Amino acid sequence: MTTPLEKMFAQAKTENRAALIAYLPAGFPSPQGCKDAIAVLAEAGVDAVEIGYPYSDPVMDGPTIQSAADISLQAGTGAKEVFSTLKFAHDAGLPAVVMTYWNPIERYGVDGFADELAKNGGSGVITPDLTIEESAPWESAAASAGVNRIYVVAPSTTDARLALVTAQCSGFVYAASLMGVTGTRTDLSSSGHDLVARIRKVTDLPVAVGLGVSTRAQAQSVAGYADGVIVGSAFIKVLLEAESESAGLEALSILAKELVAGVREGR
Repeated sequence: MTTPLEKMFAQAKTENRAALIAYLPAGFPSPQGCKDAIAVLAEAGVDAVEIGYPYSDPVMDGPTIQSAADISLQAGTGAKEVFSTLKFAHDAGLPAVVMTYWNPIERYGVDGFADELAKNGGSGVITPDLTIEESAPWESAAASAGVNRIYVVAPSTTDARLALVTAQCSGFVYAASLMGVTGTRTDLSSSGHDLVARIRKVTDLPVAVGLGVSTRAQAQSVAGYADGVIVGSAFIKVLLEAESESAGLEALSILAKELVAGVREGR
């Protein structure tokens, strides 16, 4: 079975372009505001969305995403809200995945999480802190539910380990182009380009680059060598800094259209 995410990447490839993937935590800036934001992103031409499962100890996330997660948690966001947001994105025509640390999946129940994800139209899960050595239960559950397993690799990942990790991936490989936590960057280093080149030697899966993209020029640059450009902190920042939710949605639309244009100018 082919997931909507896999179909999206295949379509982008036929159009000789990269895809723009947006990240938003479920329940941010508010339960309804998150769905409104997803609708804005879909209208702006974003190709897919990552729904963040807000977590109290987000070791990979920088201060911007942590702030958004705190707001979401204070609003009572949990698994139910994550899945309803996932369904909303799917119904809006966006391939959708969940990005979550392993603990919420284990607490929910591994098989149940995979089944509920599929039932709500989810294509897969990004698990930044799950190692392949510990992923047998998730591999089985995801295969049974027909959803993608997306692991994260970084510049520090050795060539030998790249081959092992990417062999366990489906949907796409998440390339964290910079060491450290998430957040926008003024300049993007060459490490993303180098990492993608290394990944392409060991897998034919699409490669999406995350961590740092916030401008049209940066999106264009990354789209020149990657199959997907992942943007999270930049979108969250405009929502956090807006005077009102409606003003935030307007700013989100402007930024999303800029980044969509940048990605499509990449080749």
